[in-house]
Amino acid sequence: MAQQLILGLDIGTSSVRAALFGERGDMLPSTLVKNDRTLTATDDGGAEIDTGEALIQVWAAISDALSAYADEMAEISYLATSSFWHSLVGVDKNGDATTKVFGWADTRSRRYTETLRRRFNETSIHNRTGARFHSSFWPAKLLWLRKESPDTFARTAKWLSFGDFVSLQLFGEAVTSVSMASGTGLLDLRKCSWDAELLKFLKLRPESLPRLTRDDETFRLSKRFARRWPSLKTTDCFPAIGDGAANNIGAGCVKRSKAALMIGTSGAMRVAYRGEPPEKIPAGLWCYRIDRKRVIMGGALSDGGGLYRWLKDNLKFPDDDRTEAEIAKRDPAGHGLTVLPFFAGERSTGYNEDAGGAILGLRSSTDSIDVVQAALESVAYRFAEIFDQLNSVCNLREIVASGGALRESPVWTQMISDVIGRGMMLPTTHEASMRGAVLLALETTGRINKIEDVPTPAGKRFASDRSRKKVYAAARKIHQETYKLLIDREK
Repeated sequence: MAQQLILGLDIGTSSVRAALFGERGDMLPSTLVKNDRTLTATDDGGAEIDTGEALIQVWAAISDALSAYADEMAEISYLATSSFWHSLVGVDKNGDATTKVFGWADTRSRRYTETLRRRFNETSIHNRTGARFHSSFWPAKLLWLRKESPDTFARTAKWLSFGDFVSLQLFGEAVTSVSMASGTGLLDLRKCSWDAELLKFLKLRPESLPRLTRDDETFRLSKRFARRWPSLKTTDCFPAIGDGAANNIGAGCVKRSKAALMIGTSGAMRVAYRGEPPEKIPAGLWCYRIDRKRVIMGGALSDGGGLYRWLKDNLKFPDDDRTEAEIAKRDPAGHGLTVLPFFAGERSTGYNEDAGGAILGLRSSTDSIDVVQAALESVAYRFAEIFDQLNSVCNLREIVASGGALRESPVWTQMISDVIGRGMMLPTTHEASMRGAVLLALETTGRINKIEDVPTPAGKRFASDRSRKKVYAAARKIHQETYKLLIDREK
């Protein structure tokens, strides 16, 4: 009998990855491919990528993964995809792009969040859609495009996420999963339908958005792509799910007691569980869906590994273990600095569109390691704010960490554990988002029982140090006070 394989695809903002997986969700390492990329930053706050260029990167990743496996007898039963949340691209009636792909970090619509706040009760909308008014979500972006690019808005037949745009190209139909739709800020989480009140205000018809699919709905490649990849001709393809949802599944965090903490270019802490959103979603958090049976709630930081990279590039400190070793030797928060880690703006917990980064307390004795340590600690303090709000809804007992930035910096992982006051585990598994999309597909098709039963992969454990937590608690209080001063100044 031919081996049954699953093709996994992970479409991120910084890379596109693909690999083949076995029937139990185990990756075939020799098939893993990764194509790095970056979104273009514009002077006015844009973060975008050309649609044609973005598609070429996806097609190349699929081709390379298929070419890496030599067993011609193997059958690829399913295609499972995770894709970055909050992206937006317009297409005309022929399916051709009318815009670039706008990423979550695109802030050109930021002034329209105030328009939305004046028009609506933000708390009510937040509890209904799981999203605050912010430039990372669709309501502000669509209002910006309608007001400032009316010709583009008028000739756009549908608005899609990039993951939906890939589906349109592959299947010939504009469809989306409830997972991907829930990251737009336009989905009623409890009804699993587009929010009529927001659509009316934005002058959109439901037909202007992709069709919401059933959880078990799959598609086949169009004739064009079936000819391109003959091994996928009979493959059942699932629409993309949000990368954050997939990451929680891949990390084994799909219970109320277990949070996933991820630091890639940005950062996030999330809790996923079977059930409905809380009656009142904490003000600093978002809430989306994995599928119609499960929700995922958490907070996202715009600055994570991207901040670390910015520091390395601009402070010119060694990109090796010496920096890690030096930080490990120094006292926690012993530098006298306070860093506000909003170099790429703020999402959780304040959603302040005008927040900017700052380094306070510099002295002539301050060195580059002091600045790096203070910046890493500041990100840990922001995670602690998210943790406190999550813990008010879910009794968190365990944190599972993931992401390239934490793998490169065990010191940072330990620091976050000490600040939050919870032990953390950094599993050995890689490609958690891709693995999560594959596992959800396997559950949906009955190949595995429940994703909740899939164990968290083994890894390195980090125990929280009580004495360091006490020191960090005092420093975190100063950070909170400084943050409040920033917010008051911007108001």
